Amino acid sequence: MTQHPQQAPQPQLFCPLCRGNQFQQEEARSDSRWGFTSHRMTLMICVSCRHVLHFYDDHSIFDFN
Repeated sequence: MTQHPQQAPQPQLFCPLCRGNQFQQEEARSDSRWGFTSHRMTLMICVSCRHVLHFYDDHSIFDFN
């Protein structure tokens, strides 16, 4: 009998303010004060209350793509 490894359930993203779970996804870039470095972020904007959650880099428990 072959056993299949069980996949962990995908974590669900909730707004910390209103507990909404529908988000608008946007990309953002922030430059350092002197412009030497640039940081790319994924912004998740709550549809209910418009609170913005920032995710930096590609290493997060939430995979949006």
